Amino acid sequence: MSKTIQLIILCSSFFISACSNQTDSQGSTQPNIIIILADDLGYGDLGCYGNPTIQTPNLDRMAQEGLKFTQFYTASPVCTPTRSALLTGCLPKRIGLHEHVLFPHTQHGINQDEILISELLKEQGYQTAIFGKWHLGHQYEFLPLQHGFDSYYGIPFSNDMSKKEQSIMGREDYPYALPLMEGNDTIELDPDQTRFTKDLTEKAVAFIRAKAGEKFFLYLPHPMPHIPIYASETFRGTSKRGDYGDTVEEIDWSVGEILTALEETNISDNTLVIFTSDNGPWLSFKTRGGSAGPLRGGKQTTWEGGMRVPALAWWPGHIQKNRVSDDVVTIMDIYPTIASILNISLSGAPSIDGMDISRHLLHGDPLSERTVYYYHQSGPLEAMRKGPWKVSRRGDILALYNVEKDISEKFDLSLDYPDLLEHMLQDMFRFDSLMDIEKRSATYLNE
Repeated sequence: MSKTIQLIILCSSFFISACSNQTDSQGSTQPNIIIILADDLGYGDLGCYGNPTIQTPNLDRMAQEGLKFTQFYTASPVCTPTRSALLTGCLPKRIGLHEHVLFPHTQHGINQDEILISELLKEQGYQTAIFGKWHLGHQYEFLPLQHGFDSYYGIPFSNDMSKKEQSIMGREDYPYALPLMEGNDTIELDPDQTRFTKDLTEKAVAFIRAKAGEKFFLYLPHPMPHIPIYASETFRGTSKRGDYGDTVEEIDWSVGEILTALEETNISDNTLVIFTSDNGPWLSFKTRGGSAGPLRGGKQTTWEGGMRVPALAWWPGHIQKNRVSDDVVTIMDIYPTIASILNISLSGAPSIDGMDISRHLLHGDPLSERTVYYYHQSGPLEAMRKGPWKVSRRGDILALYNVEKDISEKFDLSLDYPDLLEHMLQDMFRFDSLMDIEKRSATYLNE
């Protein structure tokens, strides 16, 4: 079935659902949606998650006026797979983007037939924009304007994939420049990265003010605090945490600018704002990287620190203030949850892996026990969580943890619960085999 036909079916499903749910407790209005995604921000990097030295008053405010998740998981410990999961609601392996990140030499990207959340909302009359890092393919076919976004300003892959930055790190033979793009066009090569957070924020605020009288979807995936980290002159040298703290505090400032723009245009009570990170912190750069707090590991690992990240949801008048959710939630849940809030049926869409958590988000309903599968950055299924239990398989090394009681994964309980270990391993193998059968491929050029 082509994407056009799928979208027609979804649009029809929306009309029928909206007409039959005018009195639903979630209402029939269609709120604006803003998703703010940090890059490599750790579980322990915000004040509201216990950081003692990085000042994040605006994100702390989001937590105080909204919902803070304590067990929110990405779909991968690296960039591209998680971004694909956020925008499609799918496990990265299901859509063929689970094998590490995309590079400037990569010849594939997001499949043209996948229905991204931007396309879903555009079909409902939303104005759509992305300002920031894309990383789902940099050739024309894969860029945001070909996937439901009306506006795009930002970089197509990570900020370290740059001749200038690689040269600073001692790699003189790196051949690729980092493009700064507007729409489908490159407007600058190897731009000044100290401008990124400020420029992207100004673009986002201008978009909010211009579209305040319409429905809009704003996706703001900051390139920071991915290495190399940069802050503008205003924030440079202002944090006790050094360069990394400067960068995070500027992102916090950005969030404050977004919330202020919503309030000044009188649309805050009709705008759902979600803030999270694409994976855990980069630990190999010592103090120039982030912190996973009490969690083990970081970016590029399937320990909790690589995939459990900060996440906040803010929607005045709809999400209860100062709520904390200890339920297991994933970044893939954002897609079906937004569809549910907008009364869009996904029955005609390709299979997704996310779960509708709208009643949990808006009414505090508890979530049923779920299974979360973790993927290693190079593809093989490496760990699985079910309820409080997490099984880990790294080569021939097996381990079992109770991550509700042992958040730091210090105590291997596999010898105490051998039957549970075996049962969970069988579930992992069964699921991985199923994914091999059901997975859809990414789009490869020149085939």
